[in-house]
Amino acid sequence: MAIRGVIFDLDGVLVKTDELHFRSWVQVTGEEGIYFDHAINDRLRGISRPDSLRIVLERAPRPYTPGEQAALLDRKQRIFRQLLETLTPADLLPGALPAVIELRRRGIKTAVGSSSKNTAFIIERLGLGRHFDAVVDGNDITRSKPDPEVFLLTAQRLGLEPRECLVVEDAVAGVESGRRAGMVVFGIGPPEKLPGVARLAPDLAHVTVDELLAIA
Repeated sequence: MAIRGVIFDLDGVLVKTDELHFRSWVQVTGEEGIYFDHAINDRLRGISRPDSLRIVLERAPRPYTPGEQAALLDRKQRIFRQLLETLTPADLLPGALPAVIELRRRGIKTAVGSSSKNTAFIIERLGLGRHFDAVVDGNDITRSKPDPEVFLLTAQRLGLEPRECLVVEDAVAGVESGRRAGMVVFGIGPPEKLPGVARLAPDLAHVTVDELLAIA
């Protein structure tokens, strides 16, 4: 069946905030005496805040109560939101905006499907709001990727069947989410970080809209 809608993950596909997440966690873990590095930060891509915290606390020198864990997440989020204030449209990843514009010119519906609860704020900072027919984020779902809920809900809001949708993802959890939703998936990133993804590119500047729509 022909693709009638393309659902983009946000972070790592349209914009890259990994370094902002890293800087946020470095500040929090540094204050707590918890070891944290880029390799650990990479493990946090595409998963929920509670799951991220569980990974971060694997290196903690002591156990944290549920209340303390909630406080850590709140502290990290405050720092991250401050860093997000620095985002501008210039921070869009290569090829992202041209791809979205061309898809819409061809009558293809476009959407963002992200587990992040900061999605609406980031889209506003990037000036992207008018380019999408639907946005679904962590505030709309109860189960994060790799559960398919985010993509199934996005398809529903687009008025499309899952099999009519293409997911563009950069994280293993997101790829699995798209597949479990019954959608075809295009990967953004190197093969070693997306094992088993047949169609992928370094970024959206390295793939044409014709190539995206041909993978169904």
